[in-house]
Amino acid sequence: MYFKLLKGDIADAIADAIVNAAGTSLRMGGGVAGAIKRKGGSSIEEEALKKAPLGLGKAIETAAGQLNARYVIHAAAMPHEGNGRATAESISQATRNALLLADSLECSSIAFPALGCGIAGFSLEQGARIILREISRFKPKQLQKCLIVLFSDAEYKVFERAARSV
Repeated sequence: MYFKLLKGDIADAIADAIVNAAGTSLRMGGGVAGAIKRKGGSSIEEEALKKAPLGLGKAIETAAGQLNARYVIHAAAMPHEGNGRATAESISQATRNALLLADSLECSSIAFPALGCGIAGFSLEQGARIILREISRFKPKQLQKCLIVLFSDAEYKVFERAARSV
């Protein structure tokens, strides 16, 4: 599957599905979730909370509100209990499950943030390798394009280095 790195705000992405870096409670506070809620509307969180809690590493979809997408896929890379930290396993599973869900929803494009590497505190370097590995190994039926939308220059550079080894 084709993937492309972009610098910007994921809430501005144009894709069939935009991935929210969710916690298991599906509350949309800060970071990626906050940006998606601010731009897409509170109806996204209201719909997500009806499906909460979500198991760590799992993914569910909601409507995308005012975003340029059909769906928001909430991928739970971060627990909302315990230390609240993402792990290599939770990022790997959340990435894979988001891809599987988007494919089953017949999406042709998906936009990912750096899952688990912001508020959830996982190493950006390791997270980039995990996310890119899962995307490169995925064998889609429908998905054709994956955008990885990175907010800062620093995030972009880390993913750019990691992409060279995929």
